[in-house]
Amino acid sequence: MAIPRKMNEMSHRDYSPRDFGVSPLMFYYEVTLACDLACKHCRASAQESPHPDELSTAQAKALLDQAAGFPRRPTLVMTGGDPLKRADLPELIRHAAAVGLQPALTPSATPLATFEAFERVRAAGVRALGISLDGADAGTHDAFRGLEGSFDRTMRMLDFARTLEMPVQVNTTITRRNVAQVDAIAQLLAAKGIAMWSVFFLVPVGRGVEEERISPAEYETVFERLWSHSRRQPYAVKTTEAPHYRRFVLQHGGDPLAGPDAVHGRGRRAPLGIGDGRGIMFVSHTGEIFPAGFLPIACGRFPRDSVVEVYQNHPVFRALREPDGFKGRCGICEYRRVCGGSRARAFALTGDFLETDPDCGYEPQRAAEIVHEEHEGHEEGNDGRNEG
Repeated sequence: MAIPRKMNEMSHRDYSPRDFGVSPLMFYYEVTLACDLACKHCRASAQESPHPDELSTAQAKALLDQAAGFPRRPTLVMTGGDPLKRADLPELIRHAAAVGLQPALTPSATPLATFEAFERVRAAGVRALGISLDGADAGTHDAFRGLEGSFDRTMRMLDFARTLEMPVQVNTTITRRNVAQVDAIAQLLAAKGIAMWSVFFLVPVGRGVEEERISPAEYETVFERLWSHSRRQPYAVKTTEAPHYRRFVLQHGGDPLAGPDAVHGRGRRAPLGIGDGRGIMFVSHTGEIFPAGFLPIACGRFPRDSVVEVYQNHPVFRALREPDGFKGRCGICEYRRVCGGSRARAFALTGDFLETDPDCGYEPQRAAEIVHEEHEGHEEGNDGRNEG
């Protein structure tokens, strides 16, 4: 998730592509795999109980110390599983705040997500919440989440956060199940006082391999609706694992020189191009280090490896930050430095994290030039043979 606008502008207003190679903007720490939900698209294939090799309290604090040691401190997102399942969560939040990180939390819609729980994490130092909503009605959302009553609980969680004046980013996963509900979800959120709507496009990992992705053409239709809502809703709009939305925004008049992590409300801004391993890193509940939660290429393991060293120097991270090295259409696309395609989806569907994002249907201008050049070369060759 992203810290909502006011906090983001205070803490990351100077973050730029110059920082990509040394400091992530977003540092995701999966504090536990435990969760009481069974979501259809769960990246982690979460389970009821914590993993026996979950980082201890002392190890988790040491990890947070390292995260605070980047040249530019990242925003910390404490995720899961369900972070509320971790007994020492308030202690970890307090430690994160003490070392200068800005903790955000992504609680699951279970009976643990009470008003009192939100009060506790707020008092400990949580600066923002990420809350998932995957349908405009209980039937759609509850089927996604595998728990009846999840939709109603999510609505209460949004109300709790608003009462406590905690900024909220709502996360919505788009699949075949709910693609027709984009406008309805946008309208539902308009009355909830949220700061940002982050629309995630399915990457087939974990339990998500059983879900049906939408087509490249449907992406463009959804992008049009998101662009429309970004200009008239009271909250900001961004996408996750659909960086080609940035290309769509630029094609429709967005500003490519604006803030790093979101397409802001009213359609005035586009992002600078953060993505998997490029302004983002993820550490699992057991300390495995990944470029992102949806890109399961292990690049090290904490505490054996330093997260700062891995982010700055691991060959996979470095390759992810060099769009000119991408393959296929993504490597020649004129938008590759602000988009670059979903590296996670490329890996999931092709086995190569540098390949073209299969869910982007855009044909780069350079591709047309190459075809034209090849055609001219072919014609010249024919002319020579005919003359001979």
